[in-house]
Amino acid sequence: MVRNRTTGPLSGLALLLAVCGSTLLSPVHAQVPSAEQMEMFQTLPPDQQQAILESLGTNGTGASGAQRGVRSDRQLSFPRTVVPRVRADDQLLQDGLQSEREPRLKGEDTILLSLELREFERSFEQERIERERKDREFDPRVVSQPAIPGRVPGANETDASAGQSPRKAIVRSEYDIRRLEDFRDRVMRRNPYKLDKWGILNVAELGPVPLGGLTVEEARQRLSAEPTLKDFHIDVLRLPLRPVGAESLKPFGYDLFAGLTSTFAPATDVPVPSEYVVGPGDNIEVQLTGNIKGRYSLVVGRDGRVNFPELGPIAVGGMRFEEVRAMLESRVQEQMVGTQANVAIGELRSIRVFVLGDVETPGSYTVSGLSTITNALFVSGGVKKIGSLRNIELKRNGATVTRLDLYDLLLKGDTRADARLLPGDVIFIPPVGATVGLSGDVRRPAIYELRGETSAAELVGLGGGLTPQADAKLATIERVSDDRQRVIIDIDLSKQSTRTVVMRGGDVLRVPSIRPVLEESVALGGYVYRPGEFQYRAGMRLTDLIPSVDELKPNADQRYVLIRRELPPDRKISVFSADLARAIGAPNSAANFELAPRDRVYVFDLESGRDPVVAPLMRELRLQSNLDEPTREVSVAGRIKIPGTYPYEPGMRVADLLRAGGTLDESAYGGQAELTRYSVTNGQAREAELIEIDLRRVVEGDPVANIALQPFDFLVIKEVPLWGAQEEVEIMGEVKFPGRYPIHRGETLRSVMQRAGGVTDLAFVPGSVFTRVELRERERKQIETLANRMQSDVAQVSLQAAQETGKDAGQALAVGQSLLTDLRNAKPVGRLVIDLEQSMVAVPSSEQDIVLKDGDRLLVPRITQEVTVIGEVQSTTSHLYNPAIGRDEYVQMSGGLTARADEDRIYVVRADGSVVVNQGNAWFSGGRVDIRPGDTIVVPLDTERMRPLPFWTAVTTIIYNLAISVAAVNSF
Repeated sequence: MVRNRTTGPLSGLALLLAVCGSTLLSPVHAQVPSAEQMEMFQTLPPDQQQAILESLGTNGTGASGAQRGVRSDRQLSFPRTVVPRVRADDQLLQDGLQSEREPRLKGEDTILLSLELREFERSFEQERIERERKDREFDPRVVSQPAIPGRVPGANETDASAGQSPRKAIVRSEYDIRRLEDFRDRVMRRNPYKLDKWGILNVAELGPVPLGGLTVEEARQRLSAEPTLKDFHIDVLRLPLRPVGAESLKPFGYDLFAGLTSTFAPATDVPVPSEYVVGPGDNIEVQLTGNIKGRYSLVVGRDGRVNFPELGPIAVGGMRFEEVRAMLESRVQEQMVGTQANVAIGELRSIRVFVLGDVETPGSYTVSGLSTITNALFVSGGVKKIGSLRNIELKRNGATVTRLDLYDLLLKGDTRADARLLPGDVIFIPPVGATVGLSGDVRRPAIYELRGETSAAELVGLGGGLTPQADAKLATIERVSDDRQRVIIDIDLSKQSTRTVVMRGGDVLRVPSIRPVLEESVALGGYVYRPGEFQYRAGMRLTDLIPSVDELKPNADQRYVLIRRELPPDRKISVFSADLARAIGAPNSAANFELAPRDRVYVFDLESGRDPVVAPLMRELRLQSNLDEPTREVSVAGRIKIPGTYPYEPGMRVADLLRAGGTLDESAYGGQAELTRYSVTNGQAREAELIEIDLRRVVEGDPVANIALQPFDFLVIKEVPLWGAQEEVEIMGEVKFPGRYPIHRGETLRSVMQRAGGVTDLAFVPGSVFTRVELRERERKQIETLANRMQSDVAQVSLQAAQETGKDAGQALAVGQSLLTDLRNAKPVGRLVIDLEQSMVAVPSSEQDIVLKDGDRLLVPRITQEVTVIGEVQSTTSHLYNPAIGRDEYVQMSGGLTARADEDRIYVVRADGSVVVNQGNAWFSGGRVDIRPGDTIVVPLDTERMRPLPFWTAVTTIIYNLAISVAAVNSF
């Protein structure tokens, strides 16, 4: 009947939507819409068809059942039939689970075992808590809390193991300890361990322990359960090593099925081939033109016939589509005069086939009538790695009608054997046949399945051929012989006679690379613009490799170029030097020597030194030395630019060694140098001989002074007497010409003050501060020593304070900690107490005539009129100087003494740094001390009121004095 596009009843819309939705959206059931469903869909208006497609999420672009009835003149759609597999981690993320999963051990994994002898008896719970704590400490994802000053770690934290019984130490005899330590060393000495292919760990002392499928933590617990390991803490570390060589080979072709099908029915909106066999369920679209116009959608019934309204039933089942088309067009033309027919396939039937054998998901599948063997394989998830890719059978009515070799598809793109399926067909995947490995320098190393007799050359062809770096002459076959022994067979793939060697199952064909050595070449390296390998030509000389200085970078050393040469026939190393400047200047001279194949030429620079190149060469020379041929080397040290050890060259002289060392330094003594020559007497004793060398004559080219060297000679270049870095001092403050002054050795302060113009009218000479670098370093060491000693005393006081609850103990601890902190923070000054007024007018070479040293500083302050009181007073203050006021009055003006003050040890620090202490003198008693401008009155801490720690008083004195000196220096 003629089916016109008219609006169908809306009552069936919901039912159709539900049916199509369950058909189109379900990825589980291999089902396509039936012909009746498609007819109902086609009767709907276009807007309702589009609404259904949009509600199903296809938008008219997917391989939906709604489009399978579209006429062949519409735009074709080619949907994806394969999408990438969803990784397990991605699936976990979609499910809202943790994506990071600890890997599990499997066969061929490599692990490290660590054993530590237990010291305490612990329960399993205690061990678990400690391991969790250790994991948190070393977990980079755990953000540690910042330390709180003064807080004892863990003091306010709940210990997970609190409330448990204290750990009990394990008592072992010395014999048991030695036995267990020996056992531990034997086990750990064999690290790393490799699990066998079943995931079993084999340790001689334990026997086989299955670990496959366990996490690292589970493997640790499994090993802890071994009675032999009960005395040890066990750690297991999995090494994520990548397999190499034959172990890295993967079976070829199986990654073809690495994706998942996006639909169980392949695309049907594609042109139908003429050889397609029409069967029940197919729709045949007939478009009539001419006298009779109309469109017919003819469904092939179960009897294989279609009901053509004007022609009656016509048998088409089992016929090829081109035959059906020709027959219908002929019948219409003959029986319907003036009418022509255009015949096309509309909706294709669905067929049910079986995919069995070694496939990922064997079973029965409903697929499109256009499906081929490979379509069904994709639907079933692909072939397992134990299944064959080269002997896929298509069975029909109990007989094998064809066999598919997927290698033809993968390697040649040949789909001729990819037959189309018929209802009831069975695709059977037998087990994989014989396999061989192909590794090395081939384009596609893998494990290949053999089909019939395969030669080595054919196997290489399967692997894509050899790479340009392959050495076909040295190929080998690893084979299991008839007597079950592994053997190696050499095979020359460049010869036809050996290329036909037949491969056996289990063979591994290895094709090595050619040697990574450039033959007939010379190498240039170092401080040049174009380093690299260059072709060697017979008669090639040094200037052929480096034709001019333009090839060198700036500051390249042209006088000393090193050449490494391999001597035939044993390839021993020989190292010698060349003068490139002479070779370029006189290309026909002996300096421009001939090169040899494999020579390596190094050009040095004048700044970086020579060790990166010379040291490896010297190691090579030492490795090939022996008793009869010792290492031939010479050394140079002292005032030369690049001191070191250099290869000895036959005929080498002193000038050559100076050239190797980069010439003399500017501080070198041009008179005599010292050459030490070592010799061995009768192979029993080594003797040294000293030879004086006249360097000036050597530099001038005197052949007599330029003596020949011998192996192990050691040349020392002396320094010019009194040569050194320029010494200088700094004069700052109230002098006429302050600044930095260079000094000569032995110059005195009197002399430099004269050069500085003397002091100004505002200078406070008694308050001058003179500092020295070496005194500062000495003070630093003394402070460090005192701080370490006081640290010990504070620890002792802390222990006593913990045992006693008295006020004195706590006070002593607090004071000690405060003093220790102040001492640690004290900065050394290096002040030297001087009388500047006397030094400026001192008699030469007298005690007051101070000899200066490099780095000395003199700071002359401006006139001061204050007196400072510091220490244990109520208020540390500076007061205006009053000659009528004594020491005690200044103290009272600062608020008086504190309760911790030591009244008997009050002392005064003069402006020049000298200290006046109370030693029972009558003039000091009563506080009537001679106080001067710039003085500092120090009231120390009374340490005797606390626990007797004698040297604490000295510490307080040092701290106060350093504070005064620092204040004086910082005032400038």
